Amino acid sequence: APVAAADRAERAGAAVPAAPRPERTGRAVFERMAERAVRPAGLVRRATARLLDSLVYAAVATGVALPLLPGATAHLQAKVDAARAGGRTTTVWLLDGTIAGSLGLVLGAVLLFGVFYEALPTARWGRTPGKKLLGVRVLATATLRPPGFGAALRRWLVYALLGLPGALWALADRSRRRTLHDRAARTYVAR
Repeated sequence: APVAAADRAERAGAAVPAAPRPERTGRAVFERMAERAVRPAGLVRRATARLLDSLVYAAVATGVALPLLPGATAHLQAKVDAARAGGRTTTVWLLDGTIAGSLGLVLGAVLLFGVFYEALPTARWGRTPGKKLLGVRVLATATLRPPGFGAALRRWLVYALLGLPGALWALADRSRRRTLHDRAARTYVAR
């Protein structure tokens, strides 16, 4: 009866008050999606998302390393020139304190960037930009929600240490295609 009365009032040209709508926040929508997500993401989709994220890491590492390259090259050339000037055969070590400092700076920048690019977005939304483009997200296995910051950081650090061999573990896990970094963080990647 209320619907019929509203329909008659609308036809007569009277203003019909809008029915109250429940507030739809991004978090609430994501939580409803996460509750329905039981299917693990496919390996190709996951690998493509990781490739996209890795390209971003490579760009950051290149951006930090390029300004350091002329100084490192000049340092190595000076070592080689000094060895040639000595007139005898000697070993020139390419990795010394100066070069190790430059490499440490690049590694530190990539690790710091990784916290903001990988761990924080995974903890907050369950996805990195690469995962978002491919429509996959990381969920805690117990809650089917994005993992906390500690779990997201642990997941990323285990991946950073083990890389591809740890990721290949997903081939052996048929149920949820969990990798070693997923196991360490108690997560899985869902569609």
